[in-house]
Amino acid sequence: MTQTFDVILSGGTLVNQDGAGLRDVGLRAGKIAGIGDLSRASAGERIDCRGLHVLPGVIDTQVHFREPGAPHKEDLESGSRGAVLGGVVGVFDMPNTKPLTTGEAELADKVARARGRMHCDFAFWVGGTHENARHLGELERLPGAAGVKVFMGSSTGSLLIADDAGIAEVLSHTRRRAAFHSEDEERLNERKPLRVAGDPSSHPVWRDVETALRSTQRLMRIAREKRALVHVLHVTTEEEIALLAEYKDIASVETTPHHLTMEASDYARLGTLAQMNPPVREARHREGIWRGVAEGVVDILGSDHAPHTLEEKAKPYPESPSGMTGVQTLVPLLLDHVNAGRLTLQRFVDLTSAGPARLFGIAGKGRAAVGYDADLTIVDMKRRETIKNSWIASRVGWTPYDGKEVTGWPVGAFVRGVKVMWEGELVTPAQGAPIRFHAAL
Repeated sequence: MTQTFDVILSGGTLVNQDGAGLRDVGLRAGKIAGIGDLSRASAGERIDCRGLHVLPGVIDTQVHFREPGAPHKEDLESGSRGAVLGGVVGVFDMPNTKPLTTGEAELADKVARARGRMHCDFAFWVGGTHENARHLGELERLPGAAGVKVFMGSSTGSLLIADDAGIAEVLSHTRRRAAFHSEDEERLNERKPLRVAGDPSSHPVWRDVETALRSTQRLMRIAREKRALVHVLHVTTEEEIALLAEYKDIASVETTPHHLTMEASDYARLGTLAQMNPPVREARHREGIWRGVAEGVVDILGSDHAPHTLEEKAKPYPESPSGMTGVQTLVPLLLDHVNAGRLTLQRFVDLTSAGPARLFGIAGKGRAAVGYDADLTIVDMKRRETIKNSWIASRVGWTPYDGKEVTGWPVGAFVRGVKVMWEGELVTPAQGAPIRFHAAL
């Protein structure tokens, strides 16, 4: 009997748990339904993928899409549009919106705003606070919740938990893996006088290595005491990589494309456009993070997409805000690193698909396998392109990589079997849905 599919991706190189090889992929009812030689099968649409690589859909577990609260910078529609144009088909959005995402009502509001408006699938981090700590075990299990996110430094208002007792209280109630922005608030406050007005290159002097290392050391001690799983976001120092290698039983590690690509000398060229928290540092730290990638200490990549307008960024340092766009450039930058020999394509897949699914218990995503959601990122590993501000879909319309030539480019994106992007164009109206998770403990 002839097999029938909704879509067949034919002739491409599939990269999955079985390695990389020429395989057709058949999609039916939103799922991957067949892998292999499907030349005799029938389909509503057959897409020629000869010369292309078909990857499990890329998932970005750290974005700031600014809704609600700052729609002049970004909203859920524009942020997700940039995501799929860049080959990203799932995102976890951060809780520092206005109002903060710290309760059931705020989470439900975000899910309602996102459903049918976002172009990719989504989940939302719940912010951990002193006030909601005892409720986090229930909040992290709610539909659409990615888990709990805690700021140990560099935040404002009630999302900041700077004290050990507060961190311990949070980890007494979480059962899923909680994510942490790890910088020591006390040291940040002590070192504020080291900021040089008008000189963003003093940003990593203020937010120095010890600020990050001290916080991460504290977090490891408390997590060990509480027997809790933690996730350290945007690690930026080679010292933290060495430390976290000793805690792989309880701690997972994220780094960003920015910290793998940029270094402190870029402040001279980019000024405040390179300003982010934790900061871009000296080249030795970039190389230390790459060693962490090569040795398996780094578990996943997240873009930390955090847009601000050029007008806001033009304020003199330190009045200028920290953050840059990133969700749309994640795939091109890392494919360029693959072509440069810094990592393999299969390692890229693990960092951006299988890794997020494994760490956070994502159900039905993260693998290009029969029975899984038909979330796929199709890339041309040979295509040379120049990243330009005009390509960026974010409301702020800029990237620190404007003018950067890369080899490797996303040409297609499928979300649950629906072709949402092809050759740089959105081809299907937004129909994003909440990411599902395996039953929480």
